[in-house]
Amino acid sequence: MNDQRSAAEPAAAAVAVPEAVTALDGAGDVGAGAPAGRTGAERRAALTPIVLVVAGGLSVQFGSAVAALLMPKAGALGVVTLRLAAAALILLVICRPKLRGHSRADWGTVLAFGVAMGGMNTLFYQALDRIPLGIAVTLEVLGPLALSVFASRRLINVVWAGLALVGVVLLGGGGFDRLDPVGAAYALGAGAMWAAYIVFSARTGRRFPQADGLALAMVVAAVLSLPLGIMESGAKLTVPSTVALGAAVAVLSSVLPYTLELMALRRLPAPTFAVMMSLEPAIAAGAGFLILDQALSTTDALAIALVIGASIGAVRSRTGRREA
Repeated sequence: MNDQRSAAEPAAAAVAVPEAVTALDGAGDVGAGAPAGRTGAERRAALTPIVLVVAGGLSVQFGSAVAALLMPKAGALGVVTLRLAAAALILLVICRPKLRGHSRADWGTVLAFGVAMGGMNTLFYQALDRIPLGIAVTLEVLGPLALSVFASRRLINVVWAGLALVGVVLLGGGGFDRLDPVGAAYALGAGAMWAAYIVFSARTGRRFPQADGLALAMVVAAVLSLPLGIMESGAKLTVPSTVALGAAVAVLSSVLPYTLELMALRRLPAPTFAVMMSLEPAIAAGAGFLILDQALSTTDALAIALVIGASIGAVRSRTGRREA
């Protein structure tokens, strides 16, 4: 079963959407009923998947920081093209997906998945070109959070949504006057595409074995981004140093974290994974500070903490309802 879920796992678990959590339930069975008294080896085994998830989150956000450094050379759209094209090539080589034996509905699903993936990356990198990494990720995570709240239909999640809204207002200084409004709009648009990505990643994971659907969707996203990257950057995309950095971004932001998360989800309960993924804005803020020298104010840090708290609350209230 794990093989059939792999395309859905990385983003789908992040917000505990009903379809995604159902798809991941099997991954959480291992160790869920472990006895209280554990040996050292058992404790290390339990800690390993958590380390893998953290490493995956660090890889994604530090990959985004490297992408920000690459933007002056290749432009935001050029970086997206390099990342998606390199990731598609790597995944095609690793997965070698079969092209025959799929229905029209299968191809429609993987096409929608690829469009969502391409849109999410394109909009996010446009935001990253205008606003700090930590704030961009904080605004982006509102999309999955909204999807989780709407899917749950519980009154308590209105509280979590309100908490996230307070965080957004703080980020905008009461009216986004401190932020580039275009950059903020791009980040929110990326969040909406992330929500679509979650839905279609879950569906793709059920229709395609192993990571075949993810590889094919990555090809779709790369093809869609290619004209935009060429229009903006042209011959800059062929500079060897630029191509090398683009490949590094692809490995850090796509290939490596997806692999680490896949390994983790085979031994980590999905609700735990979902809560940990809610910490992405904090990791992004740290990457922005260390690599891009993007210091956050106290208000910004408080705003990010509120959005993280809202994400964790929404996930836990949903999983608590399922366990009741």
